[in-house]
Amino acid sequence: MRRAMAALVVASSLSACATPHYSDVLAGSAYAPYNLSAGDKLRVLVFGQENLSNIYVVDGAGRISMPLIGVVPVAGMTTTALEGEIGKRLRNGFIREPHVSIEVEQYRPFFVLGEVTQSGQFPYVSGMTVQTAVAIAGGFSPRAERDGVEVTRRFGDRIITGYVPLTYPLKPGDTVTVKERWF
Repeated sequence: MRRAMAALVVASSLSACATPHYSDVLAGSAYAPYNLSAGDKLRVLVFGQENLSNIYVVDGAGRISMPLIGVVPVAGMTTTALEGEIGKRLRNGFIREPHVSIEVEQYRPFFVLGEVTQSGQFPYVSGMTVQTAVAIAGGFSPRAERDGVEVTRRFGDRIITGYVPLTYPLKPGDTVTVKERWF
């Protein structure tokens, strides 16, 4: 009985320490809310305030700069959270009841590397999958592995790479790496 209990304790402690497979982590993030980052172009509308309503590009430090309120850090925020932050800053001595709306005008690009016809940086389009990204890059080269690819994605301060199928949904800023197949 003691041996069985000891084995159960060891097994449960090992399973708690196990790290998930990268593709499991990436799969869970595919449908998470979109977080803003450097390279995104945002349309900010402040109703009744034409001089504040404009298109702002998130700079390399993850910030935008607006009249009256200055520099606003946006990296990692959703558009809804940013609407609240800008509204709060405008309420602080500038506008009594600001109504702020934000939409992503243009997503940051994605990248395709490896065994494709034309590697490089490409504009992101909503609803993209790995397969459409490879098609945009001119398709597979003759030496390409065609069963799946590596996708690298940033999560806050972490960068995670996982092997995913061609039907996997991409997000802006992802890097798709098509490996060479081995005969």
